[in-house]
Amino acid sequence: MALLLASGVPSLAGASEYRLVIEGHQFQPDRLQVPAQERVQLVIENRDATPEEFESHDLRREKIVPAKSQVSLWVGPLPAGEYGFFGEFNEDTAQGKLIVVD
Repeated sequence: MALLLASGVPSLAGASEYRLVIEGHQFQPDRLQVPAQERVQLVIENRDATPEEFESHDLRREKIVPAKSQVSLWVGPLPAGEYGFFGEFNEDTAQGKLIVVD
């Protein structure tokens, strides 16, 4: 089950939910594939002992993720393409892309 969630495959809890994990000040996976033209929920779990801010200029989203907790946010529907995101508090290491595919 953990492998299924880490791979970016929709979880069993809902067809539109995708998970990102922050651990070691990095996003896992750092490339997350989602379907085009659908509204999806990103669940971001921070396993680190310090907070992180999920930020994306491309997605026009930012959200603080407290240490040892999780948050969720909705994005889309989006056209196919690549949308960058990063952790503002650890921008050198916390980088990723949302890959939206038809």
